[in-house]
Amino acid sequence: MRVVICGAGLVGFAIARYLADSGNEVTVVDQRPELVRQIGESLDIRTCLGHASLPSTLEEAGAAHAEMLIAVTHADEVNMIACQVAHSLFGVPIKIARVRQQDYLDPRWSDLFRREHLPIDVVISPEVEVAHAIALRLEVPGALNVVPFADDRVRLVAVRLRPDTPILDTPLRQLTYLFPNLHLVCIGIVRGDQFFLPDADDTLLVGDEVFFVVETAQLAMALPAFGVDPGRSERVVIVGAGNIGLYLARELEARFPGMDLKLIEADRGRAETAARQLRRAAVLCGDARDLESLREANVGSAEALVAVTNQDEVNVMSGLLAKYLGCGRAMALYNNPNYGRILYPIGIDIGINPRETTVSSILRHVRRGRIKAVHTLRDGEAEVYEAEALEASPIIGRPLREQRFGRSILIGAIVRRDERGKETVLRPTGDTVVLPHDRVVLAARSDAVRRVEQLFAVRADVF
Repeated sequence: MRVVICGAGLVGFAIARYLADSGNEVTVVDQRPELVRQIGESLDIRTCLGHASLPSTLEEAGAAHAEMLIAVTHADEVNMIACQVAHSLFGVPIKIARVRQQDYLDPRWSDLFRREHLPIDVVISPEVEVAHAIALRLEVPGALNVVPFADDRVRLVAVRLRPDTPILDTPLRQLTYLFPNLHLVCIGIVRGDQFFLPDADDTLLVGDEVFFVVETAQLAMALPAFGVDPGRSERVVIVGAGNIGLYLARELEARFPGMDLKLIEADRGRAETAARQLRRAAVLCGDARDLESLREANVGSAEALVAVTNQDEVNVMSGLLAKYLGCGRAMALYNNPNYGRILYPIGIDIGINPRETTVSSILRHVRRGRIKAVHTLRDGEAEVYEAEALEASPIIGRPLREQRFGRSILIGAIVRRDERGKETVLRPTGDTVVLPHDRVVLAARSDAVRRVEQLFAVRADVF
């Protein structure tokens, strides 16, 4: 597939790398020479220096022969106009745009992106998606990440193992005997700085970051086995009243009416705006790097502080100060990729990477065919898929033990619908046979993307 990506920032770079690794013909457009040069030297792709919304630039980038355009520059208007030009002048079939300004997404203007107006097929709103991802983490306080699959029948959960975790030093194959009625499969482990897909003989160690797939209805049963309290956070402090902070506060107010919610914002005008828009949350104007501001918000008794300003250093420092005051968990948003792997060692419980959420959202629409959902792990080291098996899919009809997945693919769950429409979540074993129309949740290393395509008969021309 020929893809034009407008924007060579962190998200554009990540999308280009994933698509190029999958065998697609990728061209990246940006007006910053240093980024164009860097991405051209790092990846085996075409680059084009120029303004992404200009017809001449898109023509040079090959838009006339492209099957998809992904606009992820820092300017919403550039992204939208690039899609319009790609549609009107070059007939690009699929157009995806990142739009941050929420006024464009107001339900009152829902007709804006119709084909006869601004022909954008998929609009990605990173702030809303990041806020939703954080809310899911707060619903499961001990989780590093929570991602729903199969209409939330199944969830991917990440946890870090502590010395009091009950299943330490236990081979994974024994989990079936210890919890015979639990539909849970461990599909990934980070140990030290290494990520791997485990096999049945691997054991879990203190400090491991573990990814497991579990039936959502059984999540409360599964968490204690990993030493995690299944109860949700009841007292939360948010730092930052920008788009992410405000959307997170709104979602928490709507989902958890009894939650004690406070928001700290340094800019007085923004704090006043947030106070008018929120119904129950207490909004405080102050610097979250100041101990007195944190004490005024009673951070010491909060179960979680979520720092989501647009400054990584503010997020990290406010999180560390919150922990110093006795806060249960500190969650910090970061954009600098170098910060991701040092946050936990210095005292931040959870790092929130907006790029990972945005890339996963875009890949969900790029990897079409029978791939229903995608979530990236460890900055692209692996991906978790939800895929629907077709009548002629190679994965159909043979026990999983005969599929020869090796250490690159691991099946986490199967959602099966019977003739009456009732859905059942199955924990796969070596004897399990995938049936037509089963929805399969699986993890795959980045070098196994094409193998996943083959298993589910996804044609290369739409991948």
